[in-house]
Amino acid sequence: MAKGGFRGGGFGGGINMNMIKQAQKMQADMMKMQAELEEKTYTASSGGGAVTAVVNGKHQLVSLDIKPEAVDPEDAEMLCDMVKAAVNEALRQADEAASAGMAKLTGGLNLGF
Repeated sequence: MAKGGFRGGGFGGGINMNMIKQAQKMQADMMKMQAELEEKTYTASSGGGAVTAVVNGKHQLVSLDIKPEAVDPEDAEMLCDMVKAAVNEALRQADEAASAGMAKLTGGLNLGF
């Protein structure tokens, strides 16, 4: 064994307690932010308001409103497209809010989230 023994694992000294506290605070803040984002809802419409989708931060479809005039038995494909467009836009909004919240919390650090 080399003389001098173990000195903090070879990372330039001992563990910085302030860094540990900062990391713990960031983790707590991230958990709080995630819980808040999961409770929020995001709404999007398509077809000029014929279809409205609401999703939550957990990426769950909370509600879907389809106006009667959007239902055309001759063109079910159009209705499907409007539903997909509204749901996908609402999900995009949820993702954007999560990314913006994470960037705000981490100060723009790229942590792979």
